[in-house]
Amino acid sequence: MGIKPSPTSPKLNQGDNTVNPKITRRRFIKGVIYSAAAAVPGAGYYVATAASSRPAGAVERLISINVNGRPRRVDVLPQETLTHTLRYRLNLTGTKLACNRGECGACTVMINDVANYSCSVLTQQVKGKQITTVEGLRAADGTLHPVQQAFIEELSPQCGFCTPGQVVSAAALLIANPNPTREEARQGLSGNLCRCGAYDHYLNGVMRAAELIA
Repeated sequence: MGIKPSPTSPKLNQGDNTVNPKITRRRFIKGVIYSAAAAVPGAGYYVATAASSRPAGAVERLISINVNGRPRRVDVLPQETLTHTLRYRLNLTGTKLACNRGECGACTVMINDVANYSCSVLTQQVKGKQITTVEGLRAADGTLHPVQQAFIEELSPQCGFCTPGQVVSAAALLIANPNPTREEARQGLSGNLCRCGAYDHYLNGVMRAAELIA
């Protein structure tokens, strides 16, 4: 036996309570996802076109950055780190991703000839700056950078995972100080950890690189 609604029961087919028969579960879920995207951090980005204008507070996604002397056009999220862009968008995998919190130095790159942890830099922050990765140190004819050559001669690497970061930090040091003392070299590489403990080998490599540059 059916239950009859009371005269005071709300009627779903009247006024603002009308149920839209076109709303399906799939459309409802899509609506929730789309509306949530507008509220999450990083949703405020856009892809610039000739006819578009920047919405208030939005960040352009399709940007141009200079990597190893070449302008590169990349599509990046507002919160994307430079490490992620280099490795997964530009396939420059010499930049290692290890701690991902600015402690180990495996992700070191040069920004305007200064060593930086790329995991702690947003790609959006490097527009208009010169980025150099370990791949960009070698000359166009294939000649190794003096630091790379010196590290080979001194057998500096052990497992090799931290080596790209060590190389870039050493190259940045020698740009700022072409003739460092051993203690200055130690300070210059102090932001790069080596789980194999090959610190003296790397220092030998830096001192040898300074000789090659001189």
